[in-house]
Amino acid sequence: MRGPGWIKGLREEEARQLRSEIDRLELDLIRAANSKAKWNLHEVAHTLRWQKARLQRLEECLSAMPPGKTVSGRPADR
Repeated sequence: MRGPGWIKGLREEEARQLRSEIDRLELDLIRAANSKAKWNLHEVAHTLRWQKARLQRLEECLSAMPPGKTVSGRPADR
């Protein structure tokens, strides 16, 4: 059975992926705003807001988790 350190490592990786996705969406939003065809602007903005809210909830979850071992087996504070 895997422990809390493994779960925290998974959540940290998920947060990294979300940050990357948010960066991409922010660039897409700028492109959509500068485009003559604004049909995509609403969809990108909605997805960006949703991903930012998801990241916030995930970061709150991570901050509530006790420090411990990470996936690599090293203490989290290194």
